[in-house]
Amino acid sequence: MEKYLSTNETAEKWGVSERRVGQYCSEGRIPGAQRVGKAWAVPYDAEKPADPRRERKDKSSAVSEEIHGGEPKAELPGIDQGCLMPLMNTAFRPGSALPAVNAMKEGAQRDIAMAEYHYFSGQPEKAAMEAEAYLDSEGMGSRLSAYLIYTYANLSLGRIQKAREGLDAINAFLSAAGKQSPELRTAAAFIASAGAVLLHLPLPDELPDTKELMVLLPAGLRAFALYVQAHYLYLKGEYARSAGMVEAALAMGAEAYPIPAIYLHLVAIMDHMSLKQTEEAERHLLSAWELARPDDLIEGFGEHHGLLGGMLEAVIKPGWPEDFKRMIEITYRFSSGWRRVHNPITGNDVADDLTTTEFAVAMLASRGWTNQEIAEQLNVSANTVKKHLLGAMRKLQVENRRGLKKYMLK
Repeated sequence: MEKYLSTNETAEKWGVSERRVGQYCSEGRIPGAQRVGKAWAVPYDAEKPADPRRERKDKSSAVSEEIHGGEPKAELPGIDQGCLMPLMNTAFRPGSALPAVNAMKEGAQRDIAMAEYHYFSGQPEKAAMEAEAYLDSEGMGSRLSAYLIYTYANLSLGRIQKAREGLDAINAFLSAAGKQSPELRTAAAFIASAGAVLLHLPLPDELPDTKELMVLLPAGLRAFALYVQAHYLYLKGEYARSAGMVEAALAMGAEAYPIPAIYLHLVAIMDHMSLKQTEEAERHLLSAWELARPDDLIEGFGEHHGLLGGMLEAVIKPGWPEDFKRMIEITYRFSSGWRRVHNPITGNDVADDLTTTEFAVAMLASRGWTNQEIAEQLNVSANTVKKHLLGAMRKLQVENRRGLKKYMLK
């Protein structure tokens, strides 16, 4: 009969913290480790995993070797700018996303754009398959785009190891491109920052100055980069500044690019709900939905559900119940993968066993909303709110609203 150690015993054996052992287990890096309630049982003869920082350094060196060909300043691979998230960078009329894709140049540009369409319309299986074909592309624009799509599609599919590998590769590209051409550095920085912010991970240290990044990006990608910056400000609690950035971006033409505009509107909802400005939040939600619905660009709504403060329940569910149901399906799928990447890296235990309604109620409660305010927002009774809130507290084993903050999204 195989002998097991507790995480505490394993931590003492390996000379690391108990939390680190838990991270190793959650990441699947200890063969044979088994979940026992909220703890882990580690095989007695299990070996301590290698330092992930060393693994990332090795990957970065391998990517650098590939980019430079082993020479100090080898000729760089081509930056096929037209293949850097081409659909995101396209101004199309709502309802014409697929015609816009089909009008693109046959080959990498059209294929990457189709992978984008499938991802943003909630079809991660197709997106992952299409992106995977370009992970070894000679053009860095198509390759970086493929890695971003591949990472998030696999995260939504629960293929966490592949998602982590994709994220590591993106960061390795950024490290390798640090002293190279401005075009390569900008492309890598854009993809790396986009990959980090939605996972609520720290932005890479190698990112160039924001002004340097913005000036070299085309208009559509610049609009999405502003979403990334606004989301980052939101995570820092600078809600008014984030909302102002969104309004400025939309006023200066970002609305013409549906995918970036949808994401800008979504972060504005997050800002206004944090400021208890529900009318403004609803305005942005309806604007995002007007852009998204004709092309079924529904993924972003499911990705951001936990941060939208019950807005989907209050506005989308009554008017578009079938679309709301799909959004919630995306939420469960995406959030499961999100937590399995985010929690071990950050050490934060964002809740993983609440219903979407319990999470929305708990999120608002943790931010100081009263039961009556939450009830008015969700169009339910205060007793219903109390029921969901007590259910969330019971599952998370906390006794008051203050205790919820540990498990809520920042």
